[in-house]
Amino acid sequence: MQSALVVDDEANIRELVSVYLTSAGFAVEQAEDGVTGLMSALSGEFDIVVLDIMLPGLDGASVCRQLRETSSVPVIMLTARDTELDKIAALESGADDYLTKPFSPPELVARVRAVLRRTGAGAQAQEQLRIGGLTLNPSTREVAVDGQTVELTAKEFDLLAVMMRDAGVVFSRERLLEAAWGFSDYVDSRGIDVHIKHMREKLGDSALAPRFLETVRGVGYRVRRDAE
Repeated sequence: MQSALVVDDEANIRELVSVYLTSAGFAVEQAEDGVTGLMSALSGEFDIVVLDIMLPGLDGASVCRQLRETSSVPVIMLTARDTELDKIAALESGADDYLTKPFSPPELVARVRAVLRRTGAGAQAQEQLRIGGLTLNPSTREVAVDGQTVELTAKEFDLLAVMMRDAGVVFSRERLLEAAWGFSDYVDSRGIDVHIKHMREKLGDSALAPRFLETVRGVGYRVRRDAE
């Protein structure tokens, strides 16, 4: 049985999410503040975390950033405001997806399942991808540059895998959303820029002199086929 952690300071939201996830077959635990949620998430016992961005003690974005230092557990962020800044804050903190309150519980369950499918839960073994000094193993979800392991979030891994499988092909932001999220209607395509920026930093890459990830102005991004 897969497990989920629900972190929200509103008891009615925690209970609503827990009821729907339990009905979907998840073992669910709850936390009502950021500090408790972070400690629970760091235990490594959960397959996914549903995290409110507005929390007492330690806000959700801070929880996610600290969690990302040592864990790649998928995170779905709940945000109370449907603004571009809130969405970017969620993505920049390392969240894999987000929903705006009020949300549809069935949609949340669908998002949870989609994230888990994309992050490898039950995924079949696939051949390792290698381009120059960059390697990606879909089975173990490990990435390395020149033999050194690089820690990517689940979403960063998915985006990199999509582009590496078709190295040299230019992907628009909308196409990357479809490929990595499975849909594009609810996610701001500019959030892709945030993930690319973080990936470049972790891969030791540069937008001005790209070794792996190249920006094609006015179109999108691609992994260089001739990466050294």
